[in-house]
Amino acid sequence: MKIQGFWDGKRKQSKSSKQKRKSKQNNIPLLSKWHPQALQILDWGVTFGSVVIFLLMLLTRFPGMELLGIGPNWLLIWVVAWSIKRSAFQGALAGVVLGLLQDAMTAPDPTHAVSLGMVGLITGLIQKQRFIQEDFISIALIVFGMSALAETIFASQLSFMGDRNPEDIWIYYQRIALASAILTSLWAPVVYYPLNLWWQRLKTAEQSATSHF
Repeated sequence: MKIQGFWDGKRKQSKSSKQKRKSKQNNIPLLSKWHPQALQILDWGVTFGSVVIFLLMLLTRFPGMELLGIGPNWLLIWVVAWSIKRSAFQGALAGVVLGLLQDAMTAPDPTHAVSLGMVGLITGLIQKQRFIQEDFISIALIVFGMSALAETIFASQLSFMGDRNPEDIWIYYQRIALASAILTSLWAPVVYYPLNLWWQRLKTAEQSATSHF
């Protein structure tokens, strides 16, 4: 009886181990079965699509998304979300490209490429592993600081142009800078979480797909 019970226990363990292996195989993300080039194309499509959506949102004012007549800086949030886990060069390049796209939709003089480029550069230079934790509070604080920096750079560009009274510019800047930083930082986690989750899952899927192919 003891021997039979021993072998029954072995059989149950082997069955449970097989079931665990099957469950692990079933839990492999569907994206990991894609070809690496297909995953790359999908990533480009999602990234480009998110940029287009945020460009269109710049022209839209939804109820409850305004503070002193100012809406969130969606492109700045996107640049921070992109740059937070990438190099300074990648962050600056993304900021310049999105700034030029914003210029094409609003006004090219002064350009938004300088401010967003600096935001991407500085965000990429931040040593995230040492100084901050990757949570919603940290992301909101980074976006708050980057938004204030972007507004300062933009106001400085207006002052250097010389066709406006500098006093009027800085008075207007003081009124909108804080409002823009607060509103943009409050909406930052809403944008950061889905984008970061997608990029993380895609990276895992690409590593798994590369090993398979």
